[in-house]
Amino acid sequence: MVADFNVAKSPKDIAFYASLLAAAFPICQMMTIMYWSRLSDRIGRRPVLMIGLLGYLVSFLMFGICRSFYWALFARCINGLLAGNVAVIKSVFAEISDDTNRPRMMALLPLMWNLGSVGGAAIGGIFADPTHQYPRIFGHMEIFRVFPYLLPCLIDCSITVFGLVMGIFKMEETLVREPASRTMDIRMSLTSPSSSTSTLATESTQLLTEPVQPKQRSMRELLTPTVVRVMATNVVMGLGVAMSDQAYPIFAASDLSDGGLGFAARGIGFSLAVSGVAVMYLQLVAYPKLERKYGALD
Repeated sequence: MVADFNVAKSPKDIAFYASLLAAAFPICQMMTIMYWSRLSDRIGRRPVLMIGLLGYLVSFLMFGICRSFYWALFARCINGLLAGNVAVIKSVFAEISDDTNRPRMMALLPLMWNLGSVGGAAIGGIFADPTHQYPRIFGHMEIFRVFPYLLPCLIDCSITVFGLVMGIFKMEETLVREPASRTMDIRMSLTSPSSSTSTLATESTQLLTEPVQPKQRSMRELLTPTVVRVMATNVVMGLGVAMSDQAYPIFAASDLSDGGLGFAARGIGFSLAVSGVAVMYLQLVAYPKLERKYGALD
């Protein structure tokens, strides 16, 4: 895709511009993810998730019809700015699980992320430029000739639309609002003078219930030693995964003369699809066993 934009001066510069496209999403996501998380505490998890899916849908369409590198970069930035789902979905899983099933449920998050990353790349490689890869089926469709990368984006959009429909009609809000109550007993004594004595009248007890908002902890209070260690581990893991995810497609697409594998787009897609099988086994089978044996933090 970057090669078709004619922005790289040489084939070796393609990796640089491809890395810019890849980095645009996490950088923009990092800028807004805390705001999406706080917003979900105020309006609920479900609305924020729906906004994120709608942002994915719009940005996928923008990416599919881009004709220049900077338009594609803009679409990736929009995708990252609206991607608050990553943090909010973890809160949803924590709220609907308990100690008996939380490890297995949390294992589903990286599983879905890795399958989405591998599956999305596979869909992109297999269905990119369909008029040349599958001329008998798509050769007469002018729209895919003008926008050669629209078809994989439309497939991703259909998956996103399915998620939107399921979220709107099937998903229930998981954020439970149970404000604390403050009870006050008010006894009012009324004294009315008479000719000889004073009469004491006591009004019945009145129960007043006022919601008490939970105190928002500062970032310094949230960064406990355990949280810092988990964050550092996540940074290292994310760095390794990102390097692998971005390096392999570039390596596979590079010419043999440049030290690459010389794969076409469809070959890269199929190779990534095969790796998804290994990811599924590790996340569904291996990780839960290791967690039960050694614990989550050991």
